[in-house]
Amino acid sequence: MAEDKQKLFAEFPPIATEEWMNKITEDLKGADFQKRLVWRTTEGFDVQPFYRKEDIDEKTKHLHPGVYPFTRGCKQDNKWFIRQEIAEDGASAANEKAKNLIEKGCTSLGFSIKGKEVSAAFVATLLDGIDAEGVELNFKVCPKKSYEFAALLIEYYKEKGYKFENLRGCIEFDPIGALLTKGKRIDNYAETMAKLVDLMSALPGYRCITVDAAALCNSGAYIACELGYALAWGNEYMNILTGNGIPASVAAKKIKFNFGVSSNFFMEIAKIRAARMLWANIVKEYEPNSDDDCKMAVHAVTSTFNQTIYDAYVNILRGETEAMSAAIAGADSITVTPFDAVYEKPTHFAERIARNQQLILKNESRLDRVTDPAAGSYFIEKLTSSLATEAWKLFLDTEESGGFLNAVENNSVQQKVNADGESRRTAAARRKEILLGTNQYPNFSETSGGARATNTCSICGETNTPKENTLSQRRLAEDFEQLRISVEEGAKRPKAFMLTIGNLAMRQARAQFSCNFFGVAGYEIIDNLGFATVDEGIEAALKAEADIVVICSSDEEYAEYAIPAYEKLAGRALFVVAGAPACSDELKAAGIENFIHVRVNVLETLKDINNKL
Repeated sequence: MAEDKQKLFAEFPPIATEEWMNKITEDLKGADFQKRLVWRTTEGFDVQPFYRKEDIDEKTKHLHPGVYPFTRGCKQDNKWFIRQEIAEDGASAANEKAKNLIEKGCTSLGFSIKGKEVSAAFVATLLDGIDAEGVELNFKVCPKKSYEFAALLIEYYKEKGYKFENLRGCIEFDPIGALLTKGKRIDNYAETMAKLVDLMSALPGYRCITVDAAALCNSGAYIACELGYALAWGNEYMNILTGNGIPASVAAKKIKFNFGVSSNFFMEIAKIRAARMLWANIVKEYEPNSDDDCKMAVHAVTSTFNQTIYDAYVNILRGETEAMSAAIAGADSITVTPFDAVYEKPTHFAERIARNQQLILKNESRLDRVTDPAAGSYFIEKLTSSLATEAWKLFLDTEESGGFLNAVENNSVQQKVNADGESRRTAAARRKEILLGTNQYPNFSETSGGARATNTCSICGETNTPKENTLSQRRLAEDFEQLRISVEEGAKRPKAFMLTIGNLAMRQARAQFSCNFFGVAGYEIIDNLGFATVDEGIEAALKAEADIVVICSSDEEYAEYAIPAYEKLAGRALFVVAGAPACSDELKAAGIENFIHVRVNVLETLKDINNKL
């Protein structure tokens, strides 16, 4: 057997990196390697077109799953909890739904509980008929009631005779998160944290302090920003707990991280791997009893930042790639956000799809049966170390400036994250960041059907109105959606007519671009195969009662066709040139004002055209 393998490998002699580079340089035929093939990430580092063994840090080559610093996972397998969130009115309704979800394959449940509901009777009704040893139970409670709820939960478990060492779950107490997202300060939070950790020490498998970094992801934070701040956030809680007499080993085992997962597939895998490694290094500095105390508990939640109202089924595809990133990275539990969550209370169908997306990853893709599925990828290993480097810089900057809580109180965290979100919305407006069905390739005939963005707190039931010095949490698609909804609600749906003429290939390409461009705003699109003359095209446009006429031709032919078409139209509709031809100055001198091409801000251009109409 060994001899056969030797013969096989002998047929593929090793090739030096220099040989690969020489071949690539030859194939580029003089083009710049850096400009053509090297990708500059928004995280601040370059990604090469290929990686080899020598690119990997020597230290990472000998790491194993379940071994410090846990880059390759905190366990010897890749099993995770399939979690769904429950936000029903009343304990009975929530209990009924919980039991149904367990029957359908969920192994973890997340309950949202209003402060006024907290009582022994509520807990008993909520968990009636649920085997707490067979499912992970997580509770997001009004922060002021977290300790009281935890005490009631422990008492309930005692009455039921559960073995405490078999129970798994979390009480999600996160006072800094409340300040970040709602601007609400929790009185005596440090004392409450210490008391809560001390109380929950009775349940070794329960966490009770949460770093809800998913809020950063859902506000548009770039990945290195989310990771760097999450680490500083967790370190702040370690400081508070150890400063209040809680041993480091106990404190670290009671902190849980919620990470958002975006559609940046490989980078999200690297994020969770880097997070485990860096957190292990941080906790190690507190001198815990053992390396096992340095393990990070990770719950991954697919993002709402990139979810859309229009073409909402695309959200299913986004959620699947995001869940796959989390599973490959070795998350301990995963929530797939239902595809309709941003505009309505998720339907049974949407929740079923979300649940089945994880079941497919387990039962058909079998990702839970492969320890560290990312192992052996030089690309992911390099991404992990590069991302860790950038996140660590932000962590150190935050610590040197007074720590995470201080950065939140002086608004620097909110400013940076909101700036990231605004930068991404600008990128979407320019189609540098694509949302299929929203800012590119829209469904021309689709309407919102009355769907509007929802923004209600599942705990207090109040509408989340933006407050000063908080995370904006505005989705990437919101500006486009507002534009399209305003068109829907208008007295008339504008018609955009494609006046295609001249060179066949160019007129078709520009007509396709223009149809997508105006379809984004919800305009009625009238495409055409082509016209023999300008007069024929204008006549057809007027007959169709077009509000916008877009001339689509080649750059060279615009000098011949554009001005006669503009003059023939005589202001009876808005005239637009598809492209940025060399003769643009000549066309502008003739009175033509509107040009659309790949360099324009799509959103602002459409808003301007909408106003002109």
